[in-house]
Amino acid sequence: MRSKGVIAKRRRFEKPVEVLLLVCALVTVLLVGLITILIFSEGLPIFQAQGLLSFLFGGKWAPTASPPLYGIWPMIVTSLTVTLLALVIALPVGLACAIFLAEIAPQRPARVLRRAVDVLAGIPSVVYGFFGITMIVPLIRNIFGVNGQSVLAGGIILAVMILPTLISISEAGIRSVPRAYKEGSLAMGASHWQTIHRVMLPAAQKTIVTSVVLALGRALGETMAIILVMGNTPAMPASLLDPARTLTVNIVMEMSYVTPGTEHYAALFGTGVVLFVFIMVLNFVVNRLIHRTVK
Repeated sequence: MRSKGVIAKRRRFEKPVEVLLLVCALVTVLLVGLITILIFSEGLPIFQAQGLLSFLFGGKWAPTASPPLYGIWPMIVTSLTVTLLALVIALPVGLACAIFLAEIAPQRPARVLRRAVDVLAGIPSVVYGFFGITMIVPLIRNIFGVNGQSVLAGGIILAVMILPTLISISEAGIRSVPRAYKEGSLAMGASHWQTIHRVMLPAAQKTIVTSVVLALGRALGETMAIILVMGNTPAMPASLLDPARTLTVNIVMEMSYVTPGTEHYAALFGTGVVLFVFIMVLNFVVNRLIHRTVK
């Protein structure tokens, strides 16, 4: 009888909690839906007025020209280039650091390094921008003899910014691999590095890929640091040393003075639509890859 009373009390307590969790989930879905509707409703008119291909693949962004030109192809290329450059720089470093923390480092140094990574994650993006414009940009200027504000500077800053995401999530994935996997590999005569390379990393592959997706999302959506180090020229960069403008920077720089309801306003929201679609496609492709890998 007493156990039945305890179970009844637990159920009475659990029911409101379940309802609360359901409401929170529905609110999240509702917010995503509202954001999607807002972006698409404000951005779709530019595709009708300018034409989908002209807007996506046009090479000129000149809202003050007569007639105005809204082509975002240079900014699409720049966004993808700087994001991939950041990933190429950050992924080997982040994965190596995660392996070191999870499998090699003694407890005390590992604890200090984790705190440093946490601090790195908490630094505001504008501070990264200050670091870039005072350290990275002059360094590029001195080495290559160019202005310094460039795609390369943006890629380096983004690489530093996405490192905490790559390190923290990848380390958690490696540490979550069952201990029996490692012990079994070592028992069969594999070295520590062979165990990490052939057992631990493949077992943690899903989590590592997740960290890459989150890092890519962070890099694609970053604005403040990029504004300070890339020169913000809405033209196709001929090399990594040229100034350029990303999709997010284009929105931030011009949204403050644009008149709501105009074609220029719709073009900025259309840029947001393209960015939104990029993120959705990225998540879909990666989820499919993870699903196939798990199978």
